[in-house]
Amino acid sequence: MKNPHDIILRPIVSEKTYARNAAYNAYTFAVDASATKGQIRTAVEAIFEDVKVAKVNTLNRKGKTTRNRRTNTQSSKPTVKHAIVTLSEGEIELFTT
Repeated sequence: MKNPHDIILRPIVSEKTYARNAAYNAYTFAVDASATKGQIRTAVEAIFEDVKVAKVNTLNRKGKTTRNRRTNTQSSKPTVKHAIVTLSEGEIELFTT
């Protein structure tokens, strides 16, 4: 089994995720591209104690192609996998100061 910190890479904090947290008690994380929903569920429950995960939604965001105007070369941004984790019990202390 992988280390939970290798599965959950970082939280995604933006205005949209903050609103989703307030309305649905759902948190968004950048996760490893090969992680499954079951692995994400157990990793969140292992990292953040006193938390019960209700459901996990995942999405793969393909990296956008960018162009350098000076040298006329193309490159691409990295592909990232996001997980939206909805909690049934508990709270994650990401948005509190």
